[in-house]
Amino acid sequence: MELPWLGEHCSERTCKQLDFLPLKCDACGEVFCKDHIRYDDHKCSSAYKKNVQVPVCPLCNTPIPVQKGEIPDIVVGAHIDKDCKYNPAQQKQKIFTNKCTKPGCKRKEMMKVVCEQCGGSFCIKHRHPLDHDCRGGSQPISKA
Repeated sequence: MELPWLGEHCSERTCKQLDFLPLKCDACGEVFCKDHIRYDDHKCSSAYKKNVQVPVCPLCNTPIPVQKGEIPDIVVGAHIDKDCKYNPAQQKQKIFTNKCTKPGCKRKEMMKVVCEQCGGSFCIKHRHPLDHDCRGGSQPISKA
């Protein structure tokens, strides 16, 4: 061996390979080769310190705290059943809110259609000045 001071042996007891580019586990602090650096590969007892995931409620987008040993799916399910602030009625908003101002017409439109002469809001059927008996100008612009 020419350079015996270089490298370290893998801490995995089934491996003990001399590795010239050893990697140190950020959870337990032991040295491993590239094949055993992952938490699962060396059965790291300190993985819970670093391998933390916080599930998010799919309905209200709130992070749900999960204690060690709890199954995230069950905790999120319990949150949805008890604490979730999601209200489907709030999400459903009315689309057709612009009511036609022509007397007798009860139609509502998604987009506001304003007459250029009188400034009234009308449905598609009554949008032209001749269709709603416009009183805004002296003469209608066109005879549609």
